[in-house]
Amino acid sequence: MQQTSLAPFQLTICGLDELAAYREAAVSHVLSILDPDTPVPAALRSYAGLNAHWVLRFHDISLSMPGARIPQPDDVAELLSLGRELRAPRAGAHLLVHCHAGVSRSTAAAAILLAQPHPGREREALAEVAALRPVARPNRRMLALADELLGRRGALVRAAEEA
Repeated sequence: MQQTSLAPFQLTICGLDELAAYREAAVSHVLSILDPDTPVPAALRSYAGLNAHWVLRFHDISLSMPGARIPQPDDVAELLSLGRELRAPRAGAHLLVHCHAGVSRSTAAAAILLAQPHPGREREALAEVAALRPVARPNRRMLALADELLGRRGALVRAAEEA
């Protein structure tokens, strides 16, 4: 967990198996990115002081596959809406973003949230995510959808490829 230079809130990125470790971390907001059939993690019930919990459901894929739900524009649009809500003035906000392993979907979501209000600072957003989560391999489909919705002309995807 750490404060980033691009967000007015603390940010933590992790996987399902790490959620219990953040029970006492004063997490105020959680974004869960889960496979469509994965239940909401029970560990989150023990988070005291949780103000909001958002759940997005799609598989960790970048290309369509039979029987799998690929991230859709509506999913990333919802993420961007959450980003606007998180930027409302509030003292001590701490966002925890998790997916199954804390490697692809969650790191893409974090990078998108960091870059959202800062056109031209996509590389910095990806660098901050890499510093928070060295195993980061952001989902390229999510980044491409955010590029399109934010009018970034591929800047997030390029920043991820250069990281």
